[in-house]
Amino acid sequence: MDKINDFLLNIAANVNTYLSNYILIILLVGCGLLFTIRTRFVQVRCFGEGMKRVFGNIKFFGGKQSGGLSSFQALATAIAAQVGTGNIVGACGAILIGGPGAIFWMWIIAFFGMATIYAEAVLAQHTKKVNEDGSVEGGPVYYIKSAFKGGFGKFLAGFFAVAIVLALGFMGSMVQSNSIAGACETAFKMEGYGWIIGIAVAVIAGIIFLGGVQRIASVTEKLVPVMAVLYILGGIVILALRAKYIPETFGMIFKFAFQPQAILGGTFGAAIAAAITQGVKRGLFSNEAGMGSTPHAHALAKVEKPHDQGVVAMIGVFIDTFIVLTMTALIVISTLYTGDGVLADVVKNGTTDFAASAKALGIEKNNMVQAAFQSLFGDGFGGIFVAICLLFFAFSTILSWNYFGKINFQYLFGKKATPVYTVISLIFIFLGSLFSSDLVWELADMFNNLMVIPNVIALVALSGIVAVASKKIKKNK
Repeated sequence: MDKINDFLLNIAANVNTYLSNYILIILLVGCGLLFTIRTRFVQVRCFGEGMKRVFGNIKFFGGKQSGGLSSFQALATAIAAQVGTGNIVGACGAILIGGPGAIFWMWIIAFFGMATIYAEAVLAQHTKKVNEDGSVEGGPVYYIKSAFKGGFGKFLAGFFAVAIVLALGFMGSMVQSNSIAGACETAFKMEGYGWIIGIAVAVIAGIIFLGGVQRIASVTEKLVPVMAVLYILGGIVILALRAKYIPETFGMIFKFAFQPQAILGGTFGAAIAAAITQGVKRGLFSNEAGMGSTPHAHALAKVEKPHDQGVVAMIGVFIDTFIVLTMTALIVISTLYTGDGVLADVVKNGTTDFAASAKALGIEKNNMVQAAFQSLFGDGFGGIFVAICLLFFAFSTILSWNYFGKINFQYLFGKKATPVYTVISLIFIFLGSLFSSDLVWELADMFNNLMVIPNVIALVALSGIVAVASKKIKKNK
C-alpha cells in the first residue's frame, strides 16, 4: 500500500506543479478580471441584490419542486459543495506551506471569482435543457457545446465530464472522507480505525444518494445553515478569547502576503510564488469559482431570468471564503501564530521549511484547527467540536459533489449506468479513509485543475452573453 501511495503521490505532485503554478493562476485570475470588467464589477454593484435574494427568501423546508429546485435549494446545494474541507483543512494547508499571506491571495481570487461564478450561473441557466417530463438538465457540458459546435465542442465537453467525474465523484469524495476519518481518529482516540468511519460515511451517503437530487437538496438546505452557524459561533468564542491578538493576526496576513520570505525563508521569488500558488490552489478548492462544479446546481434553480441566479451564486463564494474560510484563518493564526501560540517562535525565527518545523511540533494541516481549539478548550471538547463541524462540512460536500459527478457520468454513459457510478463512488468514499492525506489531496487537486481548462475556455467564448445579462438588469433598474 505504501509503495502504491508513494508512486501515485509523486505523479500527481509533479503534474500539479505545472498546473497550479502556471496554468491555473493565469486562467482563474484572467477569467475573473475579464468578467469583472465586462460585467462592470457585478460583484460590487449587485452584491446587495444577491444578499436580498438569498436571505430575503430563505426557507428551510422548500419542499419538493417540480422540474427543478428553488433558488435557495440550488444555492444550498452549491454551498454544500463549496463549504467543505477546503475551508478547514485546505486553508490550514495553505497557511502551512504559503504562510499566513496565502489567505490574502485567497481573498483576491475569491473577489474576482464572484464575477466568474456569476458568469457560470448565468450560462448554466441560459443553456439548461428542460425534458418532456419536466426534469431539468444543465451544467458546463451544455454551455461548452453551445460555445463550440461540432467535434471540438464534443471533445471539450467530454474532457470536462471525465475530469469532473474523477475530481468530484471519486477523488474529491476521498478527500472529504479522509478528513472526516482523520478528525474522528484524533478526537475520539481511535487511531488505526479510520476505516470504520469510512464505512459509516459510505453507508449513510448511499442511502441519501438513492433519493436523487430532491433528497440531496432537502438535506443540504437544512444542513448547510446549521453547520455554518455552529462553526461560526465556535469561532466567535475563540476570537473573543484571543481578541487582543486579532490586530496582529490581520497584520500577519497582509505583511506575509508581500514579504513571505520573512516566514518561509529562502528567496523572495520562491516565497511569493508559494504564497500566491497556495492561495489560488486552495482558493479554487474552497470556493470552486471557475471550476465548473456549482453550475450544475444553479442550472436547476427556478428563477425569472439568468441574472437572478447569477447574483445568488456570488453570495455562495462570499459565504465560503470571506466568512467561513476567513474564520478558520483567524482562529488558526490568532491561537497558534501569535502570543503564546505553539508556532509563535517559529514565525519569529523564520525557516526554510515552515511546514516541517510545524510538523515537528505535531501540527499538520489535518489537525491544525483542532490544535487551535484544543489550545483553549482542552483536548476533549476542542477536538470533538472540530470533528463534528468537519463531519457536517465534509459530508454535505460529498452529497453535492456526488450529484455533480453523476450528472456528467450520465452524460457520458446514459442514465442506465447510474448504479455503476454510485457503487464506484461509495468505494472511493471508503478508500479515502485508508489512503494518506497528501495523496488524496494531490489527486483531487490534479483533476480539479484539469476541470478548469475546458470550463474557462467556454466561459471566455460566451462572455458576451454574460455581459448582456448584466447590462439588461442595469437597464431594468
